[in-house]
Amino acid sequence: MVFSTCSICKKEKFLAENGKSKGLCKVCYKRDFWKSKLFHCPRCERERPYHAKGLCTGCYNSVFHIDKVKIYNKIKDHNIPYEIYQQVTKSCIICGFDKIIDLHHLDMNHQNNSFNNLAGLCPNHHKMIHHRKFQKEIFQQLKEKGFQVPDGYKEDELFKKFTS
Repeated sequence: MVFSTCSICKKEKFLAENGKSKGLCKVCYKRDFWKSKLFHCPRCERERPYHAKGLCTGCYNSVFHIDKVKIYNKIKDHNIPYEIYQQVTKSCIICGFDKIIDLHHLDMNHQNNSFNNLAGLCPNHHKMIHHRKFQKEIFQQLKEKGFQVPDGYKEDELFKKFTS
């Protein structure tokens, strides 16, 4: 074993004796000079560096860590704890559908993440609540279930002219 000072990070570390390390520690050598071999990923069929279990990094994460990635994305996208997200999106509050549920902010303000402002809606009702033609109908159903909802779009003659 040869201990020496790395020429980049200036820390005293073990240097390889084979002469390939160029006077660098393992970390600096791997970061700056070592290039991993590319292989053909069987899942995405692209040339990528090998990660583990015969997959590239992206495929490995999507196969073995997809649940963690989904949880992280929900927390990042909605800025609420995952437990609250799960509780709100158990089922659609209008029809009870429980397969695919979207998170909706009742006052349409995505900064207001209070529990009373969040509602779980199926994709159909979520699309309807953002559509001018059906919004009042959905808001009425939400009011009947005890939710505080805004007034929605105001009726105007121009809208009536194009929707009739």
